Formats: sequence, C-alpha cells, structure tokens
Amino acid sequence: MSNQLQYEKSPYLLQHKDNPVDWHPWGEEAFRRAVSEEKPIFLSIGYSTCHWCHVMARESFEDSEVAKLLADFVCIKVDREERPEVDAVYMAACQAMTGSGGWPLSIFLTPDRKPFFAGTYFPKTSRYGQTGFVEVLKQISLLWRTDQNRLFEAGNQIAFHLNSQNAQSFGTPDRELLLRGYRLLAQSFDKTFGGFGTAPKFPTPHNLLFLMEMYQKEQLPDALHMVEVTLKSMAAGGIFDQVQGGFSRYSTDDTWLIPHFEKMLYDNVLLLAAYSEAFRLTGEPFYKDIAGRTADYLFTELAAPDGGFCCGQDADSDGIEGSYYLFTKEEVVRLLGREDGSKFAELYNFTEAGNFEGKNIPNRIGQKSPGWPAGDSRLKALSQYRKTRMPLSLDDKVLLSWNGWAILAFARAGQIFGSRRYLEAATKTRKFLRKNMTTPEGRLRLRYCKGEAAYPGLLDDYAVYALALTELYRSTFDVSCLEEAVFLARQIMELFEDPENGGCFMTAHETGELILRPKETYDGAIPSGNAAAAMVFSELSFLTGEPSFQEAAERQHRFLAGEAEKYPAAHCFALLSMAKSLYPHRELVCTGTKVPEELTAYLQTHSAEDLTVLFKSAENERRLSAVCPFTAAYPVSDQPVYYLCENGGCRAPVADFHALGLR
Repeated sequence: MSNQLQYEKSPYLLQHKDNPVDWHPWGEEAFRRAVSEEKPIFLSIGYSTCHWCHVMARESFEDSEVAKLLADFVCIKVDREERPEVDAVYMAACQAMTGSGGWPLSIFLTPDRKPFFAGTYFPKTSRYGQTGFVEVLKQISLLWRTDQNRLFEAGNQIAFHLNSQNAQSFGTPDRELLLRGYRLLAQSFDKTFGGFGTAPKFPTPHNLLFLMEMYQKEQLPDALHMVEVTLKSMAAGGIFDQVQGGFSRYSTDDTWLIPHFEKMLYDNVLLLAAYSEAFRLTGEPFYKDIAGRTADYLFTELAAPDGGFCCGQDADSDGIEGSYYLFTKEEVVRLLGREDGSKFAELYNFTEAGNFEGKNIPNRIGQKSPGWPAGDSRLKALSQYRKTRMPLSLDDKVLLSWNGWAILAFARAGQIFGSRRYLEAATKTRKFLRKNMTTPEGRLRLRYCKGEAAYPGLLDDYAVYALALTELYRSTFDVSCLEEAVFLARQIMELFEDPENGGCFMTAHETGELILRPKETYDGAIPSGNAAAAMVFSELSFLTGEPSFQEAAERQHRFLAGEAEKYPAAHCFALLSMAKSLYPHRELVCTGTKVPEELTAYLQTHSAEDLTVLFKSAENERRLSAVCPFTAAYPVSDQPVYYLCENGGCRAPVADFHALGLR
C-alpha cells in the first residue's frame, strides 16, 4: 500500500511512496496528527540524487521491522530542494546539537516541531561504533513514554538557541575584509591540485569568481594562479566527465580523481560562469573548451522538455554508486578497436587494477598530451555505450533559484563567447520562469514539477532571479530585464528584509509554519541569498541611479560585513558584491539606433565588474527613462554617442568609442 507521499510531485518523495513507513509530507495534517495522538515527529530530509539517502532507504525505510518501530512516531519526509527553508532550520539544529550535518538528515521533534535529537545517516543496526537506527528509535520511544518533559525541555533549549542567532551584527565593509578573505583562501589552497582545504573537495566556483575579481582589482597574480590551477585540475580529474562533459558534485580525494558521482544543475551552471570568466581574463582556449562541454552537458541531460533546467542526475545506476561512468580497458578496446581503445586507455589513465573498485574513472591527471576533443566520434561512441546501461535517475523538478543561476551563467557565457545559442538558452529559461513560476501578481513560486508550480518563493528565488536579469540585460540590453529586476528587488525589501537586525530572512514575512525564520549568510555550494540580494542592490544602484537601491546595498553590506568578520573566506560572494562599492566604478550610457559593434566587442573581452552600461534608443527611451530616470536627459540621435561618468564626475559626450580610453 502506498503512503501519503503518493500524492506528491517531488521525485524524491515519490521514491518513498511505497515504503511500509507511514510517511506524510510536511504540512498541517501531519502536525495535527502529532498533537492529537501525542506522538513525537520523525523528520527525514534528503533529495533524489543523494547516494546515502538511498542507502538508508534500502536498509531502514523499506524494512518492515523499522516501519513497526516508526509507528510510534508521525513520520514526515521532506525534499530539501523544494523545501529549503525547512532544511535550513533543521540542518542548523543538527549542526548545533552534533557539530556537523549532511543528508539524509534525521531529526526527532516534539509535536510543536521543536528538535530534541538529530543525526544524519544511521545504519539499521549498530556497527563500527555507529549507533543503529533501530536502537535510536527504541531509546527515543522509551524516553517519550517515561521522561517526556526532558525531551520537551531539550526542544525548547534548541529552539531558543537557534532564534538567538538572528541577533544584530553589523560591520564595516572595507578593502581589508576582502584582502583577509583572499589571504584565508591562499592559506588553505592546495598548491599541487588546486581547490581549498583537504578532501572532500567542492568546486565552489563563487570563490574562484571572487579571486578573479581580486586579481583585477588588487593586481594579485597569485589570485589568478589559484583559479587556474583549480580549474585545470578539476577539468583533468574524474570529477569532470571526460566522455560527455559536466561536473560531479564533489571529489572524495585531494586530486579530484574520485567524485561523488551525482551531477547537480547549480554546480554546472556556476562552473560554466567561472570557466567563461577565466577565458575572458586569459584568452586561453582550454577554458572555452571546458565551458562548452559543460554547456553541452546541460543542454543534453538537464534541459527540461518545456523549458528551464532540471535539478540533477543520480550518482547511482542499478543501485551502485558511479557504475554508469566506469570502464575497464577491455571494454573500451572492444568498443573502439585495439588501436583507439588502447590509445584511450593511455590518454585517460586506465590501469589494469582500476582506479575505483576494480574499474576505471577516465581522467587526465598528470597528462601532457591533449585528450580527444569534444564531439570526437570515439567519445560519442563511448557515451552511446554508457546509455545502454541502467540509466541515471533524473530529478526533473525545475527550481527557480537554480534556474536563475542558469540564466546568469548562459547570459555571461553568451556575451563572452558571442554565442547566440547561450543567449537564447538564457532568454528561453526566463520565459519559462515568467510563464510557469510567476503568479499574475508577480510573486514567485519555488518549484515546478509535472505541470504544477508550488511553494512560495524564498529569498534565494527573488534575489538570484533578479541578479540573473541584470546579467541578461548586460548581454542583450533588453529593458524588460531591468524592469523585472527592479520589481523583484523592491519585493525583496518589502517581503524579506529585517529592519531591526539587518539582512534578509530566508522566508517572506507572512510565512509562519517554522519555529524560526532562518537568515543564511555564508556561502555553501551556492552563494547565500543574502549575498545575492546585496549584489542585486549594488547592480541596480549603478544601473538605475536610484538612491533607494544604494541605501539597500549599504545596509546589506554592513550586515554581511558583520557576519563575515570571523571568517570572510566563507562569504566570497558577499565580498564580491562589496567590491562594487569599494573600488572605482564607471557608468556608460550609449545612445543610438543600435548597439555599436565596438561596444559589443569591448564587453566580450573585458570584465564589466567595474563598468555599468546602458543603451538608449528612440525605441526604448520611454521605458528606460521610467526605470532609470537619469537617462531621460540624454538625447538620442542616429549615430552612437557615448556618455561616460566615473567617481562622481561626467565627461563630455563623444561619438568615437575609442576616444573614451577604456582599458
């Protein structure tokens, strides 16, 4: 018999609909039942491409013995990707109680949703010093019957502690804070294989974007060196799919050889942005190649049929982690013939013993000779062969914030590479979000799946989408992008900003079903919503000239500076936003009938972090003046005219782009 998850859309929840556990989705029905039946809540949070979530499901949630023990609880299953606010609250609780976190996240709550015990993966029974899930359930059931007040008191203490974390914390956004962030990254940098810290190693492309900015602003060659070593090492490793392109979520070793094989949308689009920016800075074709392979992977595997991009692909195939990606030398020789098969095995570091569980992860670590180029018929043959294996599960949800990052990455790559295909992908994704995930009143929906948009948008949705629209404006000069970005930015201030303690809450003001309103500031695998909001306000303050956005940016930067003070390297996207205000900035308005080719060529090869560009024509002047009032004073003629301002002063207009002297 199916449980209550059978009515859900989430692929992760549907994976558990036939469990013998009486699962409920997060919602009032489950909470009412816990209160009326006086039962504690067992909350399990994960996502569909999570390997250890699958392991715990097979060992425990599909087991009838465990299901009988869980009958003493009201059991709730949550997809962290479609309910990130729920995950944020209880991940914070887990970290407070245990010092660490991860998925699957296993939390025990009182009926009023306050956590009193937390953990991540539990084996079914105790082994290797790790407490078993069966033992945990029996002990908590006993305590609930015999010492319930103790559990309620523990829940109250944790809830109080979590709420106290939103206390006021302001700082000074200055150049020294940015340099401290740079130095901390330099201290943890792996000089041999790139990346930061020891295994497991995550791509964290926003850290690389920050370092590229510091290279330009502070003339720090080591900053670019760290970026290049990291980007080249990742592209050589097994974390990068050498056969088809695209990056896995993280590497389990220092050399980037052995990945955790799941592939996520957010990693790949942010890495697309990082490799594109590296090409713009260096002109090195290698970065363009990896950006192109990553984009091809996104188009081939994660593009949703109706538009937008799906969440990601599972690590497991036929229940075995990574088996989809592994080859033996004999396989490739059989597929490609002795000459090409042996050559592939040599170029991609195959060994007879294998480099992962007796088989080989193709990689280019330590290789000097070039690998086979993207589109090579032999790589296509290997890719087609892999598709005969048990296919990887696709999480086909479309998440608004992740698709916002996709718009940003494709818009930036489209400008840098002069690619119409990439710009069309960004524009198409925007149209999908507007049509399917935006209400008639302009409010955003977090998730779209199987024809249904659901859940109110969170801070990340509004901030990342607005930021993506400013990037799309940079690349297309479509005024509607600015109009929509301004509308969303004002909603951020209205719905999410905390006027007392600074910063922005993750949830809108009217949301009330959680024990606290989380306020995330540090960057994880994705930049924080607060950092993205700061970047939006900064961008719009320069683009529109409106004081309200400048004031919002200053408020947000002071708040984030206070949060980043202890360890600025964990707030690189916030530091990247602060750089816009701390370093010299220029504003350029171009008027004419069409965007001049010389301006397009300049933006293609020069980072526009310190330059805001607006294009005004007779066709768009009314709408542009409405959203950027200061542009009303600039007349439009048939020939292009450039108006450049910097550091509070404006130059005389010129008709020759090169006379501007832009470097």
